[in-house]
Amino acid sequence: MTPEHTARATLTAVAEPGDALLNRIIDRTGGVGALEAIRTGRLPGDVPVTPQELQRLDHWRVRLATGDADQDLAVCARFGGRLICPGDPEWPTTLDDLGANRPYALWLRGPGDLRNGCLRSVAVVGSRAASPYGLRAAAEFASDLADAGWTVISGGALGIDAAAHRGALAADGTTVAIFANGVDVPYPASNEGLFAEMARRSLLVSESPPGVPPHRLRFLVRNRLIAALSRGSVIVEAEARSGALNTATWARRLGRVVMAVPGPVTSRTSVGCHRLLREEGTVLISRTAEIVEAVGLIGTDLAPPPHTPVLPRDRLDPVTRSVLEALPARGSAGPAQLAAKAGVDLPTANAKLGLLSAAGFVERAPTGWRLTKSAKSPTRAPAPP
Repeated sequence: MTPEHTARATLTAVAEPGDALLNRIIDRTGGVGALEAIRTGRLPGDVPVTPQELQRLDHWRVRLATGDADQDLAVCARFGGRLICPGDPEWPTTLDDLGANRPYALWLRGPGDLRNGCLRSVAVVGSRAASPYGLRAAAEFASDLADAGWTVISGGALGIDAAAHRGALAADGTTVAIFANGVDVPYPASNEGLFAEMARRSLLVSESPPGVPPHRLRFLVRNRLIAALSRGSVIVEAEARSGALNTATWARRLGRVVMAVPGPVTSRTSVGCHRLLREEGTVLISRTAEIVEAVGLIGTDLAPPPHTPVLPRDRLDPVTRSVLEALPARGSAGPAQLAAKAGVDLPTANAKLGLLSAAGFVERAPTGWRLTKSAKSPTRAPAPP
């Protein structure tokens, strides 16, 4: 562990994540220099600062007195975690897109490699109070994405987030949870079993040191990481006021793909998705192939067109189909009348009517020919001759 790592570990404990002033200082002096600036209260002369930002510097100095990076690193090592910093092999360079809001360092728990996992990754997020429809959609999307070799990123919350993580795990895929608390703090507690499984097989990520409890504002702040680490974000369900919409905002700001899943117009949990779909650039998602097409390689990951049902009458040759279409929906018609309507001669009409009768499409009636009951119902129609 280098002095730079220790310094950045300390900075994650004394400052809120993604602070623009602290990142400006780090850009100028590095983590070690930034820590010294906080201790002494003396900033490099070429770092722009406002009076309000100077107050934050005083707050950091107070917190610094209670911080202990060595202890945090020791605790992290005991549960098999690690700290990564910019420049480390595992550091995802996509985080640089956050500019002044990028993280100082990240605390990780689990065997997954964050940088490699994020090369092909999709965020699947949504409402905590999810509907059965949303939970099923999130789980199926995540499972299919994992089967296709994509990493699923989410926030570890109840509802859509948890369903996405579980779907990826069910497919033996990689999934990453971005926490608003320490990676050793199971929040929400009801997801403790899920987090334990992810720590064993995948990856938990946080900007906060071990032991830090969740903080309301940090849930919104962590959404920028979810957006930055993935190629695009799928919003499965979102109410009018939803953290998932904040993730979509960050994704759009970072030039990532924003995708939304439509729901019932009467569903409160789909209001946010429908609002996104009215905005230019949002991709409507109804199946996993459309997600892969939106975030994948141009010309390589194209979604195949949806399969349309092939009806039995679709397999008829054109002349036979024209005779069948000539029959009235109700009642019957004679061969001569059908021949004229179909535009064929009478022998051809009689021959085709015989074939259609043998296949179960038509039957004789006292005044000619009529459709069978199965022929009137396209999904139940018999096979063609």
